[in-house]
Amino acid sequence: MDWIITILTLVGIIDTIVLAAAIIWGFILWARGITPVLLRLGNGLAKRKIAIFAKGENVGSLRNLLLDSKLFNQKNICEITKLDDIGRAENAALYLVFWHDWATNIEEILRQKSDQCALVVYAPYDLSRIPDEQMKNLDGKRHTAVTNFRGRLLNDIVASMITTSYEK
Repeated sequence: MDWIITILTLVGIIDTIVLAAAIIWGFILWARGITPVLLRLGNGLAKRKIAIFAKGENVGSLRNLLLDSKLFNQKNICEITKLDDIGRAENAALYLVFWHDWATNIEEILRQKSDQCALVVYAPYDLSRIPDEQMKNLDGKRHTAVTNFRGRLLNDIVASMITTSYEK
């Protein structure tokens, strides 16, 4: 009878070792997957600049949307309200464009935008829609999102901060 208890004890020890190894390996895999995303998001929110292309009351509304979320620092937000100031957006990692204010100058913004820079275009649904030709033009650019809703706008900005490259 003692030999049965010895065998069961040995099997229990082996099972415990295998289970502990599986848990440790699972944690390592999880950490390797989630850590880069968290680092990119943290660096994106803390360090990267956002250029808001809007005019009049729209610029304040978009700035307040970003600041009220408590995800972004005010010092990282640059406001571009006229075409002559477009060069100020050179170091920005994300361009946030209020479509109806900049529809006629979108080509200048696209020329200024680097390939690593994200572009989020906000075109509220209650105003006119973006013409199909311009949608095709925007679709041809990397890291570009178009949204019609303010809640979706924040989601697209955060996703863009995670997915676009950043300087280490």
